[in-house]
Amino acid sequence: MLKVHSRCDLACDHCYIYEHVDQSWRGRPRYMDLDTASAAAERIADHAAAHRLPAVTVVLHGGEPLLLSPRRMREILHVLRRRIEPVSRLDLRMQSNGVRLSEEYCDLFAEYDVRVGVSLDGDRPANDRHRRFPHGGSSHPQVLRGIGLLRRPAYRRQFAGILCTVDIANDPVAVYEALRAEEPPLLDLLLPHATWAIPPQRPQGQATPYAQWLLAVYDRWTADGRPMPIRLFTSLLSTGAGGHSGNEWVGLDPADLATIETDGTWEQVDSLKITYPGAPATGLSVFTHAVDEVSALPGVARRQTGLDGLAATCRACPVVRQCGGGLFAHRYREGTGFDNPSVYCADLKELIVSMNARTGAASAPTPPEVDREGADLPDGLLDRIGSGHTDEDDLRFLNGSHLAITRALLVRVADPGSAATRAGWEVLTRLDQEAPEAVEETLAHPYVRAWAAEAQPRPDGVDGGTGAYLACVAAAAAVRAGARVELDVPVRAGVIHLPSVGAVVLPISTTGTATLTVTPRDWTVRHGSERARITFPDGPGAGEPHVTGARWQASRRLPFGRSSILFEDLDPYRDCHDWKAAERVHPPQLAAWGEALAGAWKAIEADVPHQASVVGAGLRAVVPLLDDPTGTLRSSTARQAFASIGLARADGPATAVMIVHEFQHSVLGALLDLCDLFDPGHTGRVKVGWRDDPRPIEGVLQGTYAHLAITNIWRQRAGRDGAGSVAYERHRQYRQWTAEAADALRGSGALTPAGERFVGRIAEALTS
Repeated sequence: MLKVHSRCDLACDHCYIYEHVDQSWRGRPRYMDLDTASAAAERIADHAAAHRLPAVTVVLHGGEPLLLSPRRMREILHVLRRRIEPVSRLDLRMQSNGVRLSEEYCDLFAEYDVRVGVSLDGDRPANDRHRRFPHGGSSHPQVLRGIGLLRRPAYRRQFAGILCTVDIANDPVAVYEALRAEEPPLLDLLLPHATWAIPPQRPQGQATPYAQWLLAVYDRWTADGRPMPIRLFTSLLSTGAGGHSGNEWVGLDPADLATIETDGTWEQVDSLKITYPGAPATGLSVFTHAVDEVSALPGVARRQTGLDGLAATCRACPVVRQCGGGLFAHRYREGTGFDNPSVYCADLKELIVSMNARTGAASAPTPPEVDREGADLPDGLLDRIGSGHTDEDDLRFLNGSHLAITRALLVRVADPGSAATRAGWEVLTRLDQEAPEAVEETLAHPYVRAWAAEAQPRPDGVDGGTGAYLACVAAAAAVRAGARVELDVPVRAGVIHLPSVGAVVLPISTTGTATLTVTPRDWTVRHGSERARITFPDGPGAGEPHVTGARWQASRRLPFGRSSILFEDLDPYRDCHDWKAAERVHPPQLAAWGEALAGAWKAIEADVPHQASVVGAGLRAVVPLLDDPTGTLRSSTARQAFASIGLARADGPATAVMIVHEFQHSVLGALLDLCDLFDPGHTGRVKVGWRDDPRPIEGVLQGTYAHLAITNIWRQRAGRDGAGSVAYERHRQYRQWTAEAADALRGSGALTPAGERFVGRIAEALTS
């Protein structure tokens, strides 16, 4: 959370920044200068690179961030994008009171893809109870005007949702109706900040007034068919089903939020300002301290310990896994600090019990049955994969499972009540009947599943991948089928992406929606006043098209083995690997990539001939990664992108090692989709030879299996190079690491019967 401005143009009497005990805002600079923003961006980027974070969220906050001028806002957005995006996908957001929103700001937020949340407490009487200007005037008309801008088609993507602070004096249904009328993509209902020292207002004789208020909204929301996510409710429904909460208000998810003030000082979560003066302070600064130093602070570490960090009363409560003790700041009591239940304990318990009763989840959820024995797998598949001898029949089975999972994810994305997905879903289902091969080939693209997994309905209601991209998937299937369709498709930074087909680059870098009409040989794009046309004389993928009003970037393939492989440097969801994906590769570099892959295939055939046919047939895509400045080799797989790997370019033999290593990860990931090899609730860590830090069980299992293949490569090379060679020493090292890790796994108590069998096959393969 980046505090880009420390003052506000409203005087809300329930504000935790200005109206509670911590008044440190008085000594802060009014706004964050560019040097501080640059230092913050450096710290965030360094942390993301060190921990290989695929994504980072930065929320611009205040005070009121729109008190920054558009010029200063642009400078900060530019430095954040420029510094962080080369190493990690940056999700930029802003929380605002909305009164200063203008077309100029909205154009800026569309340009830098900033999603804006707006604070609104309901209809005008409800909002005017607290959210007024310093002179006492209503802010309601200005806020509605700002939200109206975000609801325009050009800015709709920038609308993140509405934040409403509950006041039990307001009519709950009237508040809900007023907020729903603004069509927010997400609604946050927040309990007013309070502690045991300064408890919330409660009418005499009412033990749980906040629960009753929220339940009235819940019942109306449910009766309406849940038209938009309400974060508190979706979080409690998720934790009630054994899932994650997605926020710090409820549930046991570890805290992952730090605050940077306008002067560059690090602070803990800023809701602590309601407890005592200086409560969020750390004494650290972005100019002198890294993120890891903030993470190690006792106050932060405690909020990452889940159940162990709660008071004894909470740990003994039957709804603790849903409640999670409530917001950390709400537990504060003088004398005992935060070792207490939430001041809203009774309300939270009543809300959870009542919601569970309404949904039939009154008791603790029973986990779904999982395959712990490998009984649902084809005969011999577990043994063959475990020993490193996956065959092409096994690969076809895993591919089919991957496709089935992708289809299941798409069903959840394609909510029948969502206008953003309806048209794309209708086209896709029609084509699935008329041209099933075209649909299957499109859905088999690894990053379609990566997008669909990201776009799933979440506990916090955030659609990270945007369901509207389903129209792009449908358009890609239509291209393959040679069908005619017309769809409204999302434009991302001036580009329309058709997965594994190509991209239409518009002349202006903008975000919004365009109308794409596809025929077998002629495509048209209408985006505002812009028009573009792409004509394929011999059909898409054959020869150069004629293009007016745009540029066309075709997906490209490179020879690999007996066929070719997709060189994926276009897909907007390819950037889900541990390392940052490179941008579009120019022809000379593409030729060098072709040479590297040809050399890699030659080495694979020589070093692991029993795996070459499977790797050649199974690997669908390679994503080029940014090179490491130090020359360290980089490679990665993403769990949701089966049969695709990320690579930084190296020579043929080194590329061969990375391909085989990552393909092992991809195969094991697909197997873990189908069969539990370890207890997912196991929290122990295991020391391995190839890492300094103890690793979780899944990380050890993945590394052990990948290193089995690397051991085989170095064994083969050592046989050619002889004793005392580099290959000989590397074989000895990898074999020792892998054997020790397999022994540690079998002694961990974390493996299921199927996992014991799988790791046993690894151990046997090492000695064969």
